[in-house]
Amino acid sequence: MTGRSSADKILPPRRYSLPGPDDIRRTVLPNGITILCRSNFNSPSIFLGGYIQAGSLFDPVEHLGLADFTALTLLRGTQKRDMQAIFEALESRGASFSFSSGAHTTGFSGRSLAEDMPVLLEILAEAVLYPTFPLEQVEKLRAQLLTSLAIRGQDTAEMASLTFDQIVFEDHPYRHPVDGWPETVRVISRDDLELYHRKHYGPKGMCIAVVGAVQAEKAIEQIQQVLGAWENPDQPGPFQVNPPELLNKTERRHCEIPEKSQSDIVIGVTSLRRKDPGFLSASLGNSILGQFGMMGRIGETVREKSGLAYYAYSSLNAGIGPGTWEISAGVNPNNVEKTIELIRSEVSRFVNEGVTEEELSDSQANFIGRLPLSLESNAGVAGSLLNIERFDLGLDYYHRYPELVNAVTQEQVVETARKYLLPDRLAIAVAGSQVPKKKRKR
Repeated sequence: MTGRSSADKILPPRRYSLPGPDDIRRTVLPNGITILCRSNFNSPSIFLGGYIQAGSLFDPVEHLGLADFTALTLLRGTQKRDMQAIFEALESRGASFSFSSGAHTTGFSGRSLAEDMPVLLEILAEAVLYPTFPLEQVEKLRAQLLTSLAIRGQDTAEMASLTFDQIVFEDHPYRHPVDGWPETVRVISRDDLELYHRKHYGPKGMCIAVVGAVQAEKAIEQIQQVLGAWENPDQPGPFQVNPPELLNKTERRHCEIPEKSQSDIVIGVTSLRRKDPGFLSASLGNSILGQFGMMGRIGETVREKSGLAYYAYSSLNAGIGPGTWEISAGVNPNNVEKTIELIRSEVSRFVNEGVTEEELSDSQANFIGRLPLSLESNAGVAGSLLNIERFDLGLDYYHRYPELVNAVTQEQVVETARKYLLPDRLAIAVAGSQVPKKKRKR
């Protein structure tokens, strides 16, 4: 790492280059749809993104994957166009549009030339208001989903992650995968898709961000025309998630996937929500632990010095509800035990010894320096606007961001780490071939 004194903080980006109250237009329609717009006439295109309050947390246990299945079926046919007509309308203009499902929400995104924005909005409105769920398309999509789940079942990284969730979120809604299981996807019917859509799709809590070569007033007017009359009195409110029960000891599980040359490991804990006060100190701590440079301390110890892993890094996953703080590694099956031991040792050292001034300063500079890069594209700005709304950060958040990052102290990083990263209460998930334990010599 390159040293930098605490007094030598990196200068923040010029404020006028970052989204803020002066150039973000926020409007809430009478039916509950929030619209966020930021004009950018440096390119002829626009990016449109957003979410609807319809996620996998509403899936019945016997129909896990229902929200995901529903979202992916929306563009397979509407009352006005079949699937072929929808994609021809997009492709003939060089445009794109898609839906995806998460735990709390169903997201959508599209891009086009500014002059073709009405087409994107028409397709969005048709898909969320008038999907027809054609039976032939439903069955084709089911086959694709089952194939994807079969591939997932042989992916050591995916299965280690799912196994980890089963440990840290036991008896909690987050333990369920968004895309479900083969046995639950097989029994989802067309009627189930229609019922889920009818009940959960609605304007309440919906958010749309438009960024690009369009005036905010014009974008708002176009959205109002196609979605302003949408109502669904039966739409439930957001799914409320309680904190999961914390582990009272380290727990380990192995997902056996025979004949694999690589095993994947996930080690970690449940952590904070995005809105929690300690988020930035946890993020900076995570950067030091397993992100910065050659994947931080974890990468240096496990991969560079010991040569045990193909990859090794840490990640902080914080969202609407409680997230996870986890370390992932891909290793030769014979190196699983050594890698786990090294990671646990590094976590203990991180929590007990804290971070250096140099480590914190370098990570702060990295966070501030990469912010403008993440906002170079219309898509990047749209994503930032949606985060502002989703987590109630305030329209001036990115103007305040450099100051907030630089204000984090070594003590705050250590305090947050000690609150969440409990070395004696870790979840350890391994997926891959089980290596027989060597017999002791007598």
